[in-house]
Amino acid sequence: MTVSSHKNVLKLLTLGLIFHVVFIASVFDCYFTSPVVHGMLPRRAGPGEAKRVVLIVGDGLRADLLFGLNAFSFIPSSPKIVAPHLRNIVQTRGAFGLSHTRVPTESRPGHVAIIGGMYEDVSAVTKGWKTNPVHFDSVFNQSSHTFSFGSPDILPMFAQGATPGKVEAWSYDEEDEDFTKGMKTRCIDATALDTWVLDQLRTLFQNASSNDSVDSELRADKVVFFLHLLGLDTTGHSYRPHSKEYMNNIQVVDRIVQQTEELFSNFYHDEETSFIFTADHGMSKIGNHGDGDPDNTRTPLIAWGRGIRGPLPDAIPSSHDDYSSPWQLDNLLRRDVEQADLAPLMAALLGINYPVNSVGVLPDVDPTRPGYLLPREGESALARLALANAESILEHYRVKHESKAVQTILYKAFEPLEEASQDGRPLRVLWLSQIERLISDGRWFEARQETAELIKVTLQGLRYLETYNRVLIRVIVMTAYLGWSAYASLSILPPQGALVSDRRRTMVRIATATILAIFWALFVAERAPWTFYVYVTFPCYFWQQFTLRGVPIIVQQFKSSDRPGPFIGRVLFYLVIVVVVLQCMVAAYTHRSLWSIGFLVMGILWPYASWPSHVRSQHPRLLLSWMSSCLATGIFPLLSVNKREDLYMIMCGGAVIFAVGAGCMRLVSNGAPKAAKLSEIIQASFILLAMIITASSVKSLQAKQGLPVINQALAWIILAVSSTYPFISKTQHNTPTSRIISLFLGFGVCFIILSISVEGLFYAAFTCNLLLWIEVEATVQSNRVVAASQNQGYEFRTDDIRIALFFLFFVQVAFFGTGNVASISSFYLEPVYRLVPIFNPFLMAALLIFKIVAPYVILSAVFATLNARLHLPPFSLFLVALTLTDGMTMTFFFNVTDTGSWLEIGQSISFFCITSLLLVWSAGICAAGEYLMVDTLLSHKSTDSRKLE
Repeated sequence: MTVSSHKNVLKLLTLGLIFHVVFIASVFDCYFTSPVVHGMLPRRAGPGEAKRVVLIVGDGLRADLLFGLNAFSFIPSSPKIVAPHLRNIVQTRGAFGLSHTRVPTESRPGHVAIIGGMYEDVSAVTKGWKTNPVHFDSVFNQSSHTFSFGSPDILPMFAQGATPGKVEAWSYDEEDEDFTKGMKTRCIDATALDTWVLDQLRTLFQNASSNDSVDSELRADKVVFFLHLLGLDTTGHSYRPHSKEYMNNIQVVDRIVQQTEELFSNFYHDEETSFIFTADHGMSKIGNHGDGDPDNTRTPLIAWGRGIRGPLPDAIPSSHDDYSSPWQLDNLLRRDVEQADLAPLMAALLGINYPVNSVGVLPDVDPTRPGYLLPREGESALARLALANAESILEHYRVKHESKAVQTILYKAFEPLEEASQDGRPLRVLWLSQIERLISDGRWFEARQETAELIKVTLQGLRYLETYNRVLIRVIVMTAYLGWSAYASLSILPPQGALVSDRRRTMVRIATATILAIFWALFVAERAPWTFYVYVTFPCYFWQQFTLRGVPIIVQQFKSSDRPGPFIGRVLFYLVIVVVVLQCMVAAYTHRSLWSIGFLVMGILWPYASWPSHVRSQHPRLLLSWMSSCLATGIFPLLSVNKREDLYMIMCGGAVIFAVGAGCMRLVSNGAPKAAKLSEIIQASFILLAMIITASSVKSLQAKQGLPVINQALAWIILAVSSTYPFISKTQHNTPTSRIISLFLGFGVCFIILSISVEGLFYAAFTCNLLLWIEVEATVQSNRVVAASQNQGYEFRTDDIRIALFFLFFVQVAFFGTGNVASISSFYLEPVYRLVPIFNPFLMAALLIFKIVAPYVILSAVFATLNARLHLPPFSLFLVALTLTDGMTMTFFFNVTDTGSWLEIGQSISFFCITSLLLVWSAGICAAGEYLMVDTLLSHKSTDSRKLE
């Protein structure tokens, strides 16, 4: 490949990388824009019912395990009722139901919804737990004073942006969040995180007896107490929800709630306290959260105390379903709410302003369903509270509407609220006047009905404004991805026969500049985000280049064809095949068995349908090895993604990695220097050491003895040294296969230390499959190898499309072989504890990503070797794949939804982001492969001296 060609490929890869990374943000600009705006006038939620509200959040608490009878029946001697105090409240003096969360089911967005009454855009969770990308209002900020106790990961964000000194926080050290031991006191679980919160509350009350200032603040009206109990989340991550430790932690939380009530009763000696108990998110069966799994989105809600109604008999039709029937609370009304509805509920109890950014709906707005309040003034108070709730949300709408009207050319208002009446006033103003008249006439039921309808329409109006630019963004994104495919195809099209005339070139450039100028002027007038300017620039450039360079080639090919009809037919046929295969890969994101079917097609159908007969007859061992390898690797996508830590399978994986490495090295090391053999022994030793240390760490952690410091240190050392050894070693490899096996052993340690079950076995099977792929392609395309060796240029062949699809298939399988990583909660944390026992989300995520990356190191080396074995210039085959990649990306972009079930929302976001990153990553795979294999391939331009048969 010439220097000029290298530069063109580098330009293409760099531009593609920038393009795909930038356009990942398009899904958030299109579907998930930040709801935070400023300039709203606050609305007060009535006179208030209680002097203080106590909000208790059991972080990561599942509703079914709290409410259920015999929820832990699989544990010997487990109690029938795991939380007797909270259940007694539900049955005798409180209201209960479910609080439904939204994706992402993480602590930060969950607490923002509970306390701020708003749903942050999903990207906010990536900006950290402690800082706010945009300051927002909250119940804490509207209170007279807030005393908060709990995790340093949650408390600080509500102090930022609040009135200085209004929100006080007591939090423990981050080091105390040890997933393997609990607190520094070396207790066996994380319940000390929760008892610490209770101890701090008790100390605060004790200090008030000797500090008049503290006593005055505590006894003021409109005070909020926030108790954040992180123990359940930490315990669930460590031991999973269906465990004795999680059950014990629920019992501890139940006792903390009881003792908290006693503390308030003994300190205040009144009945002016309201209590709300809930969770920020649930937890999946495997001990994780983040996606839209129903176990993550359904959280318990219990409210009692001043201003809260007592239990009510169940309604007809029943408020219960199959999920809550095992709780045996069917005789009581279950009142579900959205998570953001808790903020207006707390505001109504205290008589403070609704948070100005809140979109929560007071559960008592709808008069046809009982809510949670029992106000002193009865129905009239409920009607006024509902009206104030509607005015608050309508004020939110008004600010967004006026902003959009000023910024948007040819703005079309939301007619149900903005249609002018006979006197010229908007319909929303008349609607409010009508509700006020109903209240003044004492027609409270009708007033609440109208208010509920107004809130419903106003929320629709807010959604209308938030999605106003969606169609435009979708068109731009689709045009950009199609443009990228067209632009990438220029690298594989035959050379251009005739130059484009200067006149035509000038016309195309003027047209492109005109279109770009029109869009930029539109964005300037509408004060659009800077990303919009970038989004529209890419497709303009892509289509300009394709018009100038690609269209003439296609026209030339069409004219030079003797039979244009069959030519068009062949093009359409291959296009249909590509689309079908890519859409099958899209479907495989939700139906993992399709990956196994893919291996069947590659291993059985392809050899007998496409291989030349003489290849099958002359290479039976290669055929059998290829079929066996495909079938073995195809087993893994059929296995359940819900895995438990299995030391036996981890050790089996380590043993197979060792055996594969040793066996392959023996095949390719004949005639190798002693230094190379010594290097092989060193790498094999790393595998054995990793198995020994991992076995020791797993046993210690399972025995709840914590992670020995020596194990942690040795694991880090072996992981670091083994992973870097193939890159720093000066050993000369006599074949490309030898180099690949060195990389395989180097990253094999990762699949032992960070493995939970069968990942090591998958890693070994996947690597063998890739090595055989090289031999199969080189054998099947032997005629091409001879022709290509005489011509250093690249000539596109239709079979290259199949190779590119195989490559994309392997890219996906490297992710989906052992788990459904399109679901955030499919990441297992147990293996990470062997290296990081203390909560550190970003380091833990880095280790999980490192484990994901490891198979791609092998794939990159294999793909570079395949290019060389076929005597093709570097990146030739990848350039074919580059034109196909965004067929999946576009599908997932249009499948993204911000409505429907939480599972659908979460998965749609995950699918788009993952496939975008996968396809971006594939470019890096090829670049890394060329770098890793450059020395070996340069010294062996011919095929490997020994084949793996």
